[in-house]
Amino acid sequence: MKSKLLKPLCLSLALISSSAAIAVESEATAPRNVILIVGDGMDDHQITIARNYLAGSRGKINLDEMALRSSVQVLTVDDKDPSKPLYVADSANSATSMATGEITSRGRIATSAKYDKDLVTIVDLAKQAGMKAGIVTTASITDATPSSFVANISQRECENPEMMVDALIYKRKPVDCSQDVKAKGGPGSISEQLAASNVDVLLGGGMEHFSKQAEGSTQSVLEQAKDNGFYFADSSADMKSAPADKKLLGLFAEGNLPERMSYEGEREAEKPNPSMLNYVHKYLGSVELPDTVKCVPNSEFGDTPTLKSMTSVAIERLSANNDKGFFLMVESASIDKASHQRRACGQIGELQQLTEALDVALKFAEKNENTLVLVTADHGQAAQLMPDTSLFKAFDLPAYSPGYVARVETPEGVTMSVNYATNGLFAEEHTGVNVPLFANKEGVGRVPTMLAQPDIFNVMTGYLNLK
Repeated sequence: MKSKLLKPLCLSLALISSSAAIAVESEATAPRNVILIVGDGMDDHQITIARNYLAGSRGKINLDEMALRSSVQVLTVDDKDPSKPLYVADSANSATSMATGEITSRGRIATSAKYDKDLVTIVDLAKQAGMKAGIVTTASITDATPSSFVANISQRECENPEMMVDALIYKRKPVDCSQDVKAKGGPGSISEQLAASNVDVLLGGGMEHFSKQAEGSTQSVLEQAKDNGFYFADSSADMKSAPADKKLLGLFAEGNLPERMSYEGEREAEKPNPSMLNYVHKYLGSVELPDTVKCVPNSEFGDTPTLKSMTSVAIERLSANNDKGFFLMVESASIDKASHQRRACGQIGELQQLTEALDVALKFAEKNENTLVLVTADHGQAAQLMPDTSLFKAFDLPAYSPGYVARVETPEGVTMSVNYATNGLFAEEHTGVNVPLFANKEGVGRVPTMLAQPDIFNVMTGYLNLK
C-alpha cells in the first residue's frame, strides 16, 4: 500500500518544487519598479489638516490604508564643517539624501557638503542599468526636489544660465555657481542639465528657465532639449498625445504650477488683534481673532494638468514595452509652498492632489506586483493645528497665538485653526520634525519602523537590484 502512494506523492512534490522554482525565477527576472511620491513639507500636521477637511475628523484618506507606516529622521550638516549637524533641512539637501543616500548641506543639489563633489543619483543608476526613469512635480522641474534626482550643482538657485553668476535672490542673496558653468568644464545650470539628460519623462512647471539662451549657444535651453530627443508639451492634450518613441518634456507654467484651492476673496492668514489693555498685562483685556475663511477652487488653476493626470501619463510611458523596470519620482510640491505663504487652503488642495496621484500608483502596483510604492516627505513645515477656542477661555484669559492664523471653515461645519509662527517675515520656515513614510505591501519586511532619510535610497536601490 505504501508503494502505491509513494509515486503520486513524489510526483506532487516534484510539481510543487517546480512551481516554486518557476515562481522564484519569475520574481527574480520580472521587471521591478519603484514609485516614490514626495509630499514636500508633508509632516503629520499637514496630513491631519488635509484629512480633517477632505474626509472629516473620523474619516480616512488612502495614506491611512497603506500596508506599512514608518518614521524618517531627516539629517542635515553644516556646509563648512560636515561633522556638525543642522537640525532643520531644506528641500535640496533632504531630496539629495533620498536621491543619493548621502547627507549634505542645505541648498545643495546632489553635491557633497564642503567639497562640492558630484553624487550619483538613483536615476543615474537606473539609466545605467537600462531602466526607464521619470520625474513629475507640481513645482518647476528645476526646483530643489525634482532636480536633486537628475542634476548636480552647488546651489539650488542656479536654475537657468542667467542665474549662475552674479544673480540675487530676493534682491539680497548672491548666487555663485561659477564653478559649474560650461566654460569651466561644468555641467551648466539645472535647466541645461535636465535638457541634456536621458530621463524619459519630465513633467511640471518651469518654462521660464527653459526659454533662456543656453550658455555658449544661440539656442534656447528648450531648443537644446528638443535636439536631445525630447518632445515638448505645454498642455494636457499635447502631453497625452506625445509620440511614444520620444522622451517627454512637459512644461505647463512659467514657474510652479498653480495650487488647486485658495482662500475665498482676497484673504490670507492674519495675526490676532489684542486690545490695548492686553498690552498692559497678558491676563487683561480681550483679543479679536481673524475672521473665518472658506476654501474654494483656485481660478488660476484652470486647465493645468493635475498631478493625477501627469502621474498616469508618466507611468503609462515608463511601463510600456519595458522589460527592465522603472523609477518614478512624483512630487506634490505646494504643500510646502502654500505653507510658506500661510495658505492653508492651498496646502489642503495640494495634499488632495497627492492622494489622487497615489491612487494611480497603487492601482498600477495592484496589476504589477513587482512595484514598490513609497510616500514620504522631505521635511516638516510650519502649519500647526491649534484650538480654535483656547482652553484658557474657561478661565476668562485672553489667550491667542503670537503668529498668523487661518481659521478655515470645514465641510463638517466647524472651524479649524491653522497656526503659522516660525517668524514674522514674508515666508514661514521649515521645522525639524521626523516625517512619515508609507509603503504598499512590497515595503513590508523591507522598510524598518524608523530609518534615516538616506536609507530610503538604500531601500529603493536594493529593491531595484541596483547595488
